[in-house]
Amino acid sequence: MRDRREFLKITTAGAAGVIALGTYACQPSNKKAADQAVSKSAAMGVGLQLYSIRDAMAADTMGSLKKIADMGYKFVEMAGYTNGKFYGMAPAEFKKAVEDLGMKIISSHTMVEAEGITMENAKKMADDHAAVGVEYCVQPWVNEPDRNVESYKKMIADWNKVGEIMKAVGIQFGYHNHNFEFLPVDGLVPYYDIFLKEMDADLITMELDMYWATKAGQDPVEMFNKYPGRFQLFHFKDGSKKTEPYFDVVKDDITSVGAGYIDFKRIYEARETAGMKYLFVEDDNQGNGLPFEGVKTSIDNIKSKVFA
Repeated sequence: MRDRREFLKITTAGAAGVIALGTYACQPSNKKAADQAVSKSAAMGVGLQLYSIRDAMAADTMGSLKKIADMGYKFVEMAGYTNGKFYGMAPAEFKKAVEDLGMKIISSHTMVEAEGITMENAKKMADDHAAVGVEYCVQPWVNEPDRNVESYKKMIADWNKVGEIMKAVGIQFGYHNHNFEFLPVDGLVPYYDIFLKEMDADLITMELDMYWATKAGQDPVEMFNKYPGRFQLFHFKDGSKKTEPYFDVVKDDITSVGAGYIDFKRIYEARETAGMKYLFVEDDNQGNGLPFEGVKTSIDNIKSKVFA
């Protein structure tokens, strides 16, 4: 995971791709069921976490954004915030670039390190994200040395404060998991016994990554039933091989949504229990060298297999 840590260090950002739930327009009572189904699918805007095409974004930001817009993506989640800019652009400039392509910025992954963040820095981060127009700002990662009970508790206390600052400018703070949060530490399962317990549910929502949760042996639908309403954000990415639960961040089998073994339709159908508002598609492996082909497969499979 050195590449992931280095990326986060450079950008103070993280990972993912997004599908948002649109509001369905009311249909006249005489509309045929088939027409309603088409309308429902069309209302589901599919978005992308830009970490999935990070190398392409670094080489050609505007060209990369146009490619995903042409595929039909309607939303983006960013992974490129540093020094007050997004992908090297001022907030207003990047917002305009995305919106001119018919897309909308929904979220951003932003790293708050274990040593904490000053309230001045948190306010700057919140103001920059408000200027770019996000609804969510998400903590995407915890460095390996900090994965202990004491550090988790300190970080969560800091994140609750950041959540208050974000809320003041109209942004919901969140946390994105991998699999290590489900590894027992000192008799506790951090995700359940520390994260969900000590995070203020009004200030921090959970962005559940289905791939990593599944790798840790978790059933997302059971999680929704046990903690209803806590998961406003979903992360969809698939795995090509089903294994016994493990907790190392090994991502060699990540594949496009619908190309692996995870039952996304079942998970998606439980969205109301979860409290889902947006769903992010992520490909950490950048399509194994074919990033645009990978994200094209994901959007096609979501529309045909998950929304159907």
